[in-house]
Amino acid sequence: MKRLLIGAAVGALMLPATATFAQQMHTFDDGHEHECLNESCTVFSLFAGAGQDPVGSGWQGTEAPKFGTWGFDLAGRDLSVAPGDDFFRYANGLAFDRLVIPSDRTSYGSFAILRELSDNRLKVMVDELVGSSDLAAGTDERKIADLYRAYMDTDRIEALDDQPLQPYLAAIRAIDSHDAMAAYMGGTQGRFGSSFFGVGIGDDARNPERYITYASQSGLGLPNRGYYLEERLADKKALYLAYVERMLTMIGWENPAETAAEIVALETRIAEAHWTPEENRNRDRTYNPYTPAELAAQAPGFNWSAYLDAMSLGGIPTIVVRQDTALPKIAAIFADTPLPLLQAWQAFHTADNMAPYMSQRFADAQWEFRGRDLAGQPEQRARDKRAVSFAEGVMGEAFGRLYVAEYFPAESKAMMEELVANLRVALAARIRQLDWMGEETKEQALYKLDNFTVKIGYPDKWRDYSALEVRADDLVGNVERAGIFRWQYQLGRMDGPVDRDEWGMTPQTVNAYYNSTKNEIVFPAAILQPPFFDPTADPAVNYGAIGGVIGHEIGHGFDDQGRKSDGDGVLRDWWTAEDAARFEARADMLGRQYATYEPLPGYPIRPALSMGENIGDLAGVTLGLEGYLASLDGAEAPILDGTTGVQRVFLGWAQVWNTKYRDEALRNQIATGPHSPAEFRVVGPIRNLDAWYEAFDVQPGQKYYLTPEERVRLW
Repeated sequence: MKRLLIGAAVGALMLPATATFAQQMHTFDDGHEHECLNESCTVFSLFAGAGQDPVGSGWQGTEAPKFGTWGFDLAGRDLSVAPGDDFFRYANGLAFDRLVIPSDRTSYGSFAILRELSDNRLKVMVDELVGSSDLAAGTDERKIADLYRAYMDTDRIEALDDQPLQPYLAAIRAIDSHDAMAAYMGGTQGRFGSSFFGVGIGDDARNPERYITYASQSGLGLPNRGYYLEERLADKKALYLAYVERMLTMIGWENPAETAAEIVALETRIAEAHWTPEENRNRDRTYNPYTPAELAAQAPGFNWSAYLDAMSLGGIPTIVVRQDTALPKIAAIFADTPLPLLQAWQAFHTADNMAPYMSQRFADAQWEFRGRDLAGQPEQRARDKRAVSFAEGVMGEAFGRLYVAEYFPAESKAMMEELVANLRVALAARIRQLDWMGEETKEQALYKLDNFTVKIGYPDKWRDYSALEVRADDLVGNVERAGIFRWQYQLGRMDGPVDRDEWGMTPQTVNAYYNSTKNEIVFPAAILQPPFFDPTADPAVNYGAIGGVIGHEIGHGFDDQGRKSDGDGVLRDWWTAEDAARFEARADMLGRQYATYEPLPGYPIRPALSMGENIGDLAGVTLGLEGYLASLDGAEAPILDGTTGVQRVFLGWAQVWNTKYRDEALRNQIATGPHSPAEFRVVGPIRNLDAWYEAFDVQPGQKYYLTPEERVRLW
């Protein structure tokens, strides 16, 4: 299980639950199981230097932003607000007011600035490759250029129109039984087909030295079950119905209006069987191993043998089921559904999956629903930007190799290693001093902390793309071959040991993550830039920003779910019952705080869903501050522009979360994501730290004041 520093872009979050590799290539998580730290956001007036664009079309150029003279933009504060009443606004208010969300985005801020910076750099690389006349066939550089060319060849794409879809539709119409449909679902793994179930290969949570196959619930065209079952999201379900009918009409499927209603009704039944997002977080419940024969007996009505055989998994000894009570219900729904409706469902989802790679009428239809109606994005991204994202999604590490050679200074890695070491020391000291944890659990916790693996910047070895065939005149074929290449890569690892050098994201990704089965924290090169990290910034700001990020990821190893893996990555209960109960009591106390936050009317934060990230944030700012104080080694922190060192730690933390959302993006984040909105990433954790009260003279009666007894003290 990986837990990410930031969430995927909202547009990616609006992918259907049946999202294939073809669609996942446009997400930042690259298909991995991720939980993230935040959404995208930016401030034009905060930056002094190249790249500013005051009209709101996004970050321009390839130079990193700068924040003030020592890493924080003092002019962006709103000093009319008391820190204890709204620290988010106190630290970011004027900068927040000047935020302009570009028309092709649903939120904007520090993360989005760095994402755009990364995208701009990749575009420069691609332009150079496309303009080169001497790229040898078969090289990574030639393949990148050809992926881009194929995506940009709109004359050919328009001339083909829906021709690439027709073989799929013919195959779907030829399916003559439920067993054949199960085989079809398996046979299109990694391509454009969809399934009622999701299957993937990952590290075995109970035996991290090997890979194992996982099966999970799927089958929905909307992000999760709430979009079908919650009254507050009924308008989205209605828009989805209209989209299904539109797509069926475009592909010439019979009785599109009636069939669309049947498809949505079918998916509503599947949604009723699905676990909630909160239930899916519970690692005690999501590891249920079966033999294929046992799974067939547990979930009858679906031909598991045909399904697994078709995806080359027929000989596996074990499959781990994540939602053991949902899959039998979904299998029964599959068995009860008439074959013509299953065919229509498959045809719609195949067209939906292929739409971005077909003619403009298909691409526009999909974006108008998934981007505009569902995610609230007013304008589609320019095609050349989408082309770069597509190529990067296919060959991410090939891009990464070029990126780090050009943009990642070696001194950043050395400074990060020192910061991580300091925060590990800080957490070790805090664990030893905990008054609620017994010695037996402390010993195991310290072992886990000592056994952390830290990865910074980029992997030691790069992915080999030599077996991937790319053609400059075949966009849909490139997507198919990329999906097959990726699936074959996963299959090829099944019999070998776990590759501990592998990364779950690329160096150019503005993110970070904790992987519980490898017990590792990973910080790609692209996040090691302002406002997160700046070698020239005041150390206190760095400790509040990237130090908070480091602490957040370390904290995931000890949050409500990460704590369930031991120092060797094994999913097991290593806590005493008494210590676990005391931890849960403190976590529940934190959850009750977050339950009072309502970013939009009728949309309160879901504390059970966001618990891990909220604990990560509390750990992050706690350890960032602790690490800074330890780094002073008894010396007095300097006063800079009237701010103390401790104040600058909190300001550094607040600055990275300065984010503006469109309302739809905010609703979607609350409904589907594990992260609290940015404002509450700032105020939620800091109001539990005594040092914040002392640094900013926060007094009783102010909005975010908590009595000492109400403050949650975990780590």
